Amino acid sequence: MNAVSKIITLEQKESVRLDPDRLNGLCRQLGGTNAMNVLCRTVEELAVRLSNCERFWRRQNWADLRKCAKSLVAISDQVGMTALSRVAGDVAQTIDAGDAVATAATLDRLIRVGERSLTAIWDQQDLIV
Repeated sequence: MNAVSKIITLEQKESVRLDPDRLNGLCRQLGGTNAMNVLCRTVEELAVRLSNCERFWRRQNWADLRKCAKSLVAISDQVGMTALSRVAGDVAQTIDAGDAVATAATLDRLIRVGERSLTAIWDQQDLIV
């Protein structure tokens, strides 16, 4: 058996957590329709910022990548995306440490968690309205 036949592909699955108390609080505070509008705008903004993070990484623009990751922490925390908030904070920490390899790995994880978080929050829309 040669080495090539031993290659396997690892499937990376990220579990995400949405804070139901945060979502319920948003609904109580704003009402169902307004909360849904806020969540829709938030999902759009998070998607744009995740894309921006990738772009800043490709350009090796560490300052803007860090700023974008920190903004993801704040936005995702407001709507109860705890995993996304935590991983975005991890990206900022790896940038602060000057570790490009760790930043690459953590940014990849941020994108995976971000995509799953956006899907999870979108799936919650039926429960909110």
